[in-house]
Amino acid sequence: MGFWRNIRPRIHENWAKTFVSIENVVATANLKQQIDLNFIVRMFPGVEYRPEVFPGLVYRLKEPRTAILIFSSGKMVCTGAKSERQSKKAVMKVVDHLKRNGIVTAGKPDIQIQNIVGSVVLGGTVDLEKAAYSLKRSMYEPEQFPGLIYRMEEPKVVFLVFSSGKLVCVGARMEEEIHRAVATIQRTLEERELIRYEQEP
Repeated sequence: MGFWRNIRPRIHENWAKTFVSIENVVATANLKQQIDLNFIVRMFPGVEYRPEVFPGLVYRLKEPRTAILIFSSGKMVCTGAKSERQSKKAVMKVVDHLKRNGIVTAGKPDIQIQNIVGSVVLGGTVDLEKAAYSLKRSMYEPEQFPGLIYRMEEPKVVFLVFSSGKLVCVGARMEEEIHRAVATIQRTLEERELIRYEQEP
């Protein structure tokens, strides 16, 4: 499960029902040196390397639970982390393992967050047909896909919006951007009367 954050702005009581979960953080790193992947296989038998299928080696960590792709160019891709901190920690952990075995000699790698995926529960239902007409930069083709695709300009993220009030947010580079984007889209949905909350009993 991801880390759930309860958004509780003062301006609307319904926002206390909104939850955001960071599901996946994708980060890249550059070791700035060539890497002998076959040597890593000999040193770490648990890694996955099938060059005839994929040019990268897969190094899996149990803590934090992530998968790090390592390429002979020295470039790395980390997936599966639930936070920016976890992602960076995973990369540094693998680099440390490689350094201790004499595989990596370069200094600290350059780590960049490329994409953060978040899932959202708004606590209300969304009128997607009405939203498709009201929201610019949106696309809704229910015969092709049950959700509405909404491209937000600031922050620059993409939402998949479902009538159940569940959303998926992709494209953020910082966790803060996801929470800011969720607050923005929820405010927009409310102002345009596109979301309906269930009344408390």
